[in-house]
Amino acid sequence: MHILPAIFAIVCYLIAAALQWQVVSGRSVNSTIIRLTGLLAVISHGYSAYLDLHRPTGIHLEFFSAGSLIGWLVAALVLLSSLRQKIDNLYIGIFPLAAFALFFTLFGLDSPQGKHYDTGLVIHILISILAYSIFTLAAFQAVLLAKQEYQLKHHITRGLLRSLPPLQTMETLLFEMIWTGLILLTLSLISGAIVFDDLFAQHLVHKTVLSILAWLLYATLLIGRHLLGWRSHRAIRWTVGGFIVLMLSFFGSKFVVEWLL
Repeated sequence: MHILPAIFAIVCYLIAAALQWQVVSGRSVNSTIIRLTGLLAVISHGYSAYLDLHRPTGIHLEFFSAGSLIGWLVAALVLLSSLRQKIDNLYIGIFPLAAFALFFTLFGLDSPQGKHYDTGLVIHILISILAYSIFTLAAFQAVLLAKQEYQLKHHITRGLLRSLPPLQTMETLLFEMIWTGLILLTLSLISGAIVFDDLFAQHLVHKTVLSILAWLLYATLLIGRHLLGWRSHRAIRWTVGGFIVLMLSFFGSKFVVEWLL
């Protein structure tokens, strides 16, 4: 049963996010305690996801299970990245998101049956999930960057702004995430073309078209950044827009296929 580790993970996620919020509010909280609490949440979430995904009938990768897996990977990535970059404040958004995604797996809303996947399809799915996870981080980074810019323009020097790296560092980190995500999304599209005979088949057409549209949005943003110096609000809008399209391609397609068809 994955219920007990899931509940423990949810509690730890919320505690870590609340403690980080205390830091943003100007209170002194040991960052090691926050990271350890987040680490416990990630470990418990990973164990719960493992139990949920592995069924006697095969791999269980339905709508909510996939959401939980992406939430776990995003939380793990931001926790690991925070050791190198000062992005601890992403805990405030990412950890509750992971807890929210994990919460829905407790109700058994997905089909209980697992499926057997070919090796090529498993590789495609894993690359896709990793790409979506990176772009999720980029979207949260863009929101944080927008908040930082707003505070700078209005000369607000307390709270969130005081705990963030310089604006240029935040922008650099955002575009590093986008580059990484675009490479993974490219590999996802290539592997999909190899695995599936027809990417524009009826059950794949929505996912394929939206994924390609997201790829074009992110590629345009990076070209604009390199050739035209795009930054600030334009970069934020394109990042969030691409994220919305990409999430519709994954979760929207899974919802239609698994719940409406």
